[in-house]
Amino acid sequence: MTQQGAVLQGYNNELVKCIENLCMQKEELNKQIQQAEEERNKLQHEIQVLNEQLERVCENLAQKVASRNELDKILAETEAAYMKILDSSRTLLNVLKKEVGNLNHTPEVRKP
Repeated sequence: MTQQGAVLQGYNNELVKCIENLCMQKEELNKQIQQAEEERNKLQHEIQVLNEQLERVCENLAQKVASRNELDKILAETEAAYMKILDSSRTLLNVLKKEVGNLNHTPEVRKP
């Protein structure tokens, strides 16, 4: 019986070592899980911050694009009006030159 007791004691010691080993592995996994959860939370926070920044940049960009489009419209209208003014000025100048030319060909009016 003592031999069986010794064998049983050996099994018991081995089981205790295996259980202790499993407990240590569990503790290590718990640490790794905790670190991974902390990293995940940190990344989620960074993503949230970046999404907020992206939203602000997109809003700012949309405002700037709208302003640029409005300036393009104003510039096109101004250029068109300026071209009309130039055309009218050219026409006026041509008419004036023609009238001056006609005056030069008419006889001088004598003063009494």
